[in-house]
Amino acid sequence: MAELVLNAKVRTVTGKAVKALRRQGWIPAVVYGRHLPSTPIQIEGRALQRVLSQARGGARLITLQVDGQSHWVLIREVQREPIRREILHVDFQAVEMTEKIRVEVPVVFVGTSPAVERGEGILVHGLTHVEIECLPQDLIEAIPVDLRALDRVDAAIHVRDLPVPPGVTILTDPDELIALVTAPAAEAVEEAALPAETPEVEVIGKGKKEKEEEEE
Repeated sequence: MAELVLNAKVRTVTGKAVKALRRQGWIPAVVYGRHLPSTPIQIEGRALQRVLSQARGGARLITLQVDGQSHWVLIREVQREPIRREILHVDFQAVEMTEKIRVEVPVVFVGTSPAVERGEGILVHGLTHVEIECLPQDLIEAIPVDLRALDRVDAAIHVRDLPVPPGVTILTDPDELIALVTAPAAEAVEEAALPAETPEVEVIGKGKKEKEEEEE
């Protein structure tokens, strides 16, 4: 897997002045960590877009180079403009290779349920992401879920059934549902209420940081 590298500069522009920074093609960001104080940085917009498209959320390590210093980082939060979805700000968390991290990774469905193929049932999806804990070098991008195991109505896959490699621990409740085959007549579908506005903050993972106060 190709290494993801992102170049950045220490940022001195804050407050309302960051709007002018964005017009020049730069995106304001911040990097922080357990052993790194919160540091404002700026990243060239097109380079940031390329890395974000390859990082698959927050489940890939990125080498962040800031004025000659390299840090292993994870994307923790992406703020976007609610209409055009343009990136406004990004939070990066620096990690230590000897310290465990917690990350949310997606579950990816593979194969097809035999019961669904035969028309006996309908596939119901549960969780789309689970939280894992591991050392940075053991980080996985996703967890595969083989739907071929669902060979009858009422067959289910729970978090406890998910396969993970050695060194990775799933923190999500093991009884949470991932996928279920249910009889068509018994399926109950609830439409989730639509939010009043598109969320402006895309939370990639969990982490603590010293909040940077900026007027965006």
